[in-house]
Amino acid sequence: MGKKNIKTHQATAKRFRKTGGGKILRTKGHHGHLRRRKSKQALQEMKKMHEVKASGLKKKIKRLAPNLDR
Repeated sequence: MGKKNIKTHQATAKRFRKTGGGKILRTKGHHGHLRRRKSKQALQEMKKMHEVKASGLKKKIKRLAPNLDR
């Protein structure tokens, strides 16, 4: 009996990216719905990738998507 294959959580893999230096990046939510009410500056900020800084969240992401390297 061989080792079990660790499967990647696909929702996590679609939402997060890993840089060459090992940082985990994410986008902000609330970007697609009710956009008319939001300022242009807020919409531009939501498009950018932001670094995940919380260590607990980093651990969860690494556990859910161990093969996150893109």
